[in-house]
Amino acid sequence: MASTDERVLVAGASGDTGREVLAVLRSSDLTVRATTRSHADVDELERLGADEIVVVNLFESADAVRAVEGCAFVLCALGTPPGPRHLVGGKLVDRTGVINLVTAAVGADVDHFVFESAIGVGNSSGRMALPGRLLVRATLNAKQDAETALRRSGLGYTIVRPGKLTNDPPSGEVLVGEGGDTLSGSIPRADVARVMAAAPFTPEARNRTLEVVSRDGLRGPPRNVVAVDWNYDRLGIETERGRLEP
Repeated sequence: MASTDERVLVAGASGDTGREVLAVLRSSDLTVRATTRSHADVDELERLGADEIVVVNLFESADAVRAVEGCAFVLCALGTPPGPRHLVGGKLVDRTGVINLVTAAVGADVDHFVFESAIGVGNSSGRMALPGRLLVRATLNAKQDAETALRRSGLGYTIVRPGKLTNDPPSGEVLVGEGGDTLSGSIPRADVARVMAAAPFTPEARNRTLEVVSRDGLRGPPRNVVAVDWNYDRLGIETERGRLEP
C-alpha cells in the first residue's frame, strides 16, 4: 500500500542511534512512527517525539509488514545489543529483522530505505582493525547479508556505514567516503542520525553505500571522499554547512 502522507518509520527507535533519530525528526513536519520490542519503552518514545508507536518483534514477518504499512520512508537503526552473539552469531536482528523489513517495504511501496550498517562490513573491512572485526564478526556478516538484500530489493536506498559510534554532541562536520576502503575513525551518533534522516530527501545519497566519520574523529588518511549536499533544511535543522568538500 502506498503512503498517502510523509510518514517515516524509525526501526530500532529504542536504541541509542534510534533515539537520536527521533530527536532529529522532532523539528520536521513528518509523521514519525517508532518501533520497539517492549511496551516499557512506549512512554519514553512518545516523550522523544514519536507520533505513533508499534510494539513488534521484527523476527516475525507479519510484524514487519505491520510496522511499515503506510510509510513512505524507513530509517533502520536495528542492532544487536552488546553480548556474545556479536562473536558467535545465531539469530541476529541485524540480518533477519532487517531483511524482514526490506521485504515488507517492497510490498508497502516504500520510497526510500535507509540502513545503518558499519565500517567493517563488506568491502570496508580493511578500515576496521582486525581484533575488532574478530570480536564482532557475526554481526558484520549479518549486516553484510542485510546490505545485499537491500541492494537487490529494487527499493531506493541509502546504506550508511558509520565508524565507531560515540555519544558526543553532533559535530556538524561529517566526512563521507564511497567505495569501502575509504575512511576510518569515529562519529557521534547524533551526526549519524542527521545523515540518516536527511538521506531520503538528498538525491545524491540515493542508491549509494557511504562510509561516514566526523572530521574530528578521522583516523589515518582518507580515500575517495565525496561531497554530499545533505538536505538538512527539509528536517528543520539549522546548520552552517550540509556540504563538506573533499
